[in-house]
Amino acid sequence: MELRHLATFKAIADLGGFTKAAEHLGYAQSTVTTHVQALEGEVGAPLFDRLGKKIFLTQTGEQFMPFAIEMLHLYANAKNIYTDSHIPTGTITIAAPESLTVYRLPPILKEYTYLYPQVQLILKPSYSNAEALRLLRTGEHDLVFLLDKEFSEPDLYVEKLVHEPLTLIAPPHLHNNLWSSLLEVITHSTFLSTQQGCSYRKLFDSYLQAHDVVPKASLEFWSIEAIKQSVMCGLGLSILPYFSTAMEMKEKKMAGIVWDNGNSLYTQLAFHNNKWQSVAFKMFLRLVRKHSAVWEKQQI
Repeated sequence: MELRHLATFKAIADLGGFTKAAEHLGYAQSTVTTHVQALEGEVGAPLFDRLGKKIFLTQTGEQFMPFAIEMLHLYANAKNIYTDSHIPTGTITIAAPESLTVYRLPPILKEYTYLYPQVQLILKPSYSNAEALRLLRTGEHDLVFLLDKEFSEPDLYVEKLVHEPLTLIAPPHLHNNLWSSLLEVITHSTFLSTQQGCSYRKLFDSYLQAHDVVPKASLEFWSIEAIKQSVMCGLGLSILPYFSTAMEMKEKKMAGIVWDNGNSLYTQLAFHNNKWQSVAFKMFLRLVRKHSAVWEKQQI
């Protein structure tokens, strides 16, 4: 089973077609077809289905993909044995939700790329924890950041970095004395929420359901910044992590209180127990822990 065949197989799946894979890899399309046929001969079953002009992995292809990714990663790691003992090199693929990507990770990424310019960092969006962890297990991601309740998985290393308070935010003209009747205020307000799958949205939705409270109207947003701007202009209320609202509340651009219903959320990192930790990866973990110690001191 040749590595170039595995690389071709993954490129087809990633790019969605034989032609795009051929262009990306610098092969003739006939070469790409030959690579796939060789793999299918070794596996003993088709790896791709063609439906119209689209290419899809077969069930066998889906099952084979994690092994292909692992073999490619092992090869890349083996090549870095010598260089890892001197200067960190290679690639680290990271996934994180929007909130952490915008408010937590930039200083880490900036410092890391300055210290280790020969390491390529790839940052991917994480729209749900379940999907991020699935891709961690298949090897698509090296490291995942999560904002969620404390959890553990037998095949994953999970580390809590910092407790993250949540704040209920409102337009600046609403004063804190109104928060004594929180549920009543929500009943007469428009509630602005992040997309479904977000951990703090699920917590607050459960809280409202338990108290049989329904906002006057609800709007779903794709962006935390869009929510904050809408709250500040008077459109409605929302629930967001404190770290994403602290500056605006300090500047009195919005009103806000900490919402504590006994459901603690944490910024956490996770990677596979069997992951080979290169020097580049270890240095990234060290930098994350250094910054997270500062986050703890900046909390409410």
